[in-house]
Amino acid sequence: MSDTYLNLVNSGFTKKVAKQLGLPQPAPLRRYRPGQPLLEGAVLVVGRGTDADAVAALLSGPWDLEVHRNPEPDVRYAAVVLALTQVEHPTDLTAPVLAAAGVLKSLTKGARVVTLSRSSVPDDAPAVAAARQGVDGLLRSLAKELRGGSTGNGIVLEAGVGVEAPSVVGALRFFLSTRSAFVDGQLLTVSSEAGSLPGSWERPLEGRVAVVTGAARGIGASIADTLARDGATVVAVDMPAAGEHMTAVANRVRGTALQLDVTAPDAGERILEHALARHGRLDIVIHNAGITRDKLLANMTPEKWDPVLAVNITAQLRINEALLTSGDFTDAPRIVSLASTSGIAGNRGQTNYAASKGGVIGMVRATAPLLEAFGGTANAVAPGFIETDMTARIPAVTRQVARRLNSLQQGGQPVDVAETVAFLASPAAGGVVGRVLRVCGQNMVGQ
Repeated sequence: MSDTYLNLVNSGFTKKVAKQLGLPQPAPLRRYRPGQPLLEGAVLVVGRGTDADAVAALLSGPWDLEVHRNPEPDVRYAAVVLALTQVEHPTDLTAPVLAAAGVLKSLTKGARVVTLSRSSVPDDAPAVAAARQGVDGLLRSLAKELRGGSTGNGIVLEAGVGVEAPSVVGALRFFLSTRSAFVDGQLLTVSSEAGSLPGSWERPLEGRVAVVTGAARGIGASIADTLARDGATVVAVDMPAAGEHMTAVANRVRGTALQLDVTAPDAGERILEHALARHGRLDIVIHNAGITRDKLLANMTPEKWDPVLAVNITAQLRINEALLTSGDFTDAPRIVSLASTSGIAGNRGQTNYAASKGGVIGMVRATAPLLEAFGGTANAVAPGFIETDMTARIPAVTRQVARRLNSLQQGGQPVDVAETVAFLASPAAGGVVGRVLRVCGQNMVGQ
């Protein structure tokens, strides 16, 4: 759905009036197109130590970017990377952070700021723990200050993970790219050095077979399109009633279609049987199918409660169990489930939906260790306000307010969710285990 307000405040006379009145002025976001360069401009890498040197070498070497280690006058930077993995005291933040501060006013539109830091562990000295946790608050606050469609995100390395680990490199590339246009103010933890860099950053899913549930329209259809663009063979799954739309999606991505109610007791077996029979393997499962039945809890009925949990979480649990016990889902498999910011922060009138989406977050956290022996992962993506047919039915005033309550002051697009799903499904995300990555433009209050 088009955001008329966004279009108006970025054109001619209306733009000037909006500025004079102090109205929100969201910037159009640049989104990924195949063949697009990673960055259009120089990148500033600040920080001291071998990790900062390694990050600069990566950006200037394999990725052929123009890298500066110190701010230079009259340069408008397209990205700033703060390599903070070796800080040991809060005062160690001063020099790199203030160096970055000096260029923020002259960033290009749609610029990227990325921090690399380490997670705090119980036996850290108090000063080390303070410095590491301080990066969290710094990044989230900075992301709320950026303008012009720019975003700030962080990568947190757990103990034993180096800055050149595949998932650190993959996350850095994702956050620097336009694929992460609506991901803002998020810190993604890399738990291990598992995973591998793709042979092609343009087609990282080449040779993989992916199932997408709820693929007939909206976010599901966009996920199918994006996975296929990245090289995957896609099986589009949806209800028989959505058969025509689902078939159109499958034909568009040159995949296959499976009419299936995901709540069926044998849904997992049927998905696996179809993938093996038609494509010889199954590597990626995207649990996108979901429904809402909003009602205040005081007015909740079993007819409103039961179907939401059945589709949104119970079906995923049953399908995952079938896959994990089959012996045919063992080649670095990926499970990516759609959660929601409602499952994190709650939402009035959505106790059933929030319970199911909170359940998804708990499920991937507990499922991930079961896949690690096969080099697999389970993660979740939590969308915020996304422009879909469902949000188009929200009353107009409420919809406008919801669009502006994030740092980017607009709703996301289905492709924003799809790009994040594709990253977590990629070989380069093998060290991202049991995590939730929000696609919400960064809510203005809270995380």
